[in-house]
Amino acid sequence: MLYACSKNIVMAIRNEKETSNIKAFDPGKSIKRAGKVRAAGTKWAIVTPGNKITWGNKLERVALIRRGLPYESIEVIGNKASLPIKQVLQYLGLPQTTYNKKKREKNLLSGRDSEVVLVWSEVLDFGLEVFNNEIDKFQRWLKKPNLSLGSVAPESLFDSITGIQEVRNALNRLEYGNMA
Repeated sequence: MLYACSKNIVMAIRNEKETSNIKAFDPGKSIKRAGKVRAAGTKWAIVTPGNKITWGNKLERVALIRRGLPYESIEVIGNKASLPIKQVLQYLGLPQTTYNKKKREKNLLSGRDSEVVLVWSEVLDFGLEVFNNEIDKFQRWLKKPNLSLGSVAPESLFDSITGIQEVRNALNRLEYGNMA
């Protein structure tokens, strides 16, 4: 009798999986992909209208920070994170009027803001890799409170370099099979 119940439960689970469009997470696939990505070397990019900014290591990132990024890169981050510009500006501590004026004048972000945008972009790209480029799953993960981050949503930590690094650490743990 116990076997029959177990068999029915297994059948119910199989039927549920067949009707569901959600893919099961495969940690083995993720670990293999991570090894390939690290071996090939990562190249990040921020594409703004009329400008493509790329970097592949920390020294290239430092050079970009010193030069400054265009204000349009804030919109790129907002799109990558599926956040409204207003919220991105709040994380950066920039008033909307200052942003509008400096963007119109084609000014560059400060070094601190450029660094936050670059590191933020790296983490968002890494998060998409961890979630096998399933944008919806990654966006849900960003908005859902996370125990390993003190029961706050990962996106709420995007206001500082330390917070962004903690989100990256949580993604690393998730990629290698630790629950995050």
